[in-house]
Amino acid sequence: MTRTIAVSGSASGIGKALTDLLRGQGDEVIGVDLAEAEVVADLSTEEGRARAVEGVLERSGGTLDGVVACAGLSGPLTLTVNVNFFGAVALLEGLRPALARAERPRAAVVGSISGTQPVDEIVLRSCLNGDEEAAVEAADEVVDKGRGRTLYPSSKAALAQWLRRVAVSPAWAGEGIALNAIAPGVVLTPMSAPLFADEKMRKIMDEAVPMPLNGYADAQVIAEALAWLISPANSHMAGQVIYVDGGAEAVLRGSEVF
Repeated sequence: MTRTIAVSGSASGIGKALTDLLRGQGDEVIGVDLAEAEVVADLSTEEGRARAVEGVLERSGGTLDGVVACAGLSGPLTLTVNVNFFGAVALLEGLRPALARAERPRAAVVGSISGTQPVDEIVLRSCLNGDEEAAVEAADEVVDKGRGRTLYPSSKAALAQWLRRVAVSPAWAGEGIALNAIAPGVVLTPMSAPLFADEKMRKIMDEAVPMPLNGYADAQVIAEALAWLISPANSHMAGQVIYVDGGAEAVLRGSEVF
């Protein structure tokens, strides 16, 4: 049976790999991205998020079998918080009623191993409080102080905590919607390309994210994991952050965290 699935960030990286995979198995995919997508929208703004939700609902007829929030930024910019947290949450919340109308609805987000690393607590708490204005103000201050690199882990940590909070709620689990996350380690995508081009940054990255099992991952590896998370076969997993990271999380946090 053909399923209808919305994927943000569908034009490149993990989102494109997932879109190609799903279409290859016969699913209808409604891509959302800044360009080269069925729905062109900017998830960094409230207007763009509304446009994304409206466009997906129009193309899907109001019912969705799956939603995957792949769109994201990794730079030391305030915009990273707007897109990675508020953009992803707005898309998922906006499309949740369409998921609830499906027989076996599934949703997933792309987290990150970086979510386990040090964060800015004010940015994190502002995100979890749903206060984008306060989050942006705090993020601007972080950037001004030269600590912009903490915004990516802050946004991904907030996303993971939001997911674990709502996934088991009446609005999600109570409606039969399985909501989970894949948290990759280092993935070979256009977004990470600048890190590989800088030998110093690559060394820092390898120390921060040690991957003893098979090293860096291709986008296809993460896409395969996401595809299973949103498949009908995943009937009972809720609120889980699955680390597809070559063992990095186990190395960094040890055996006591499980």
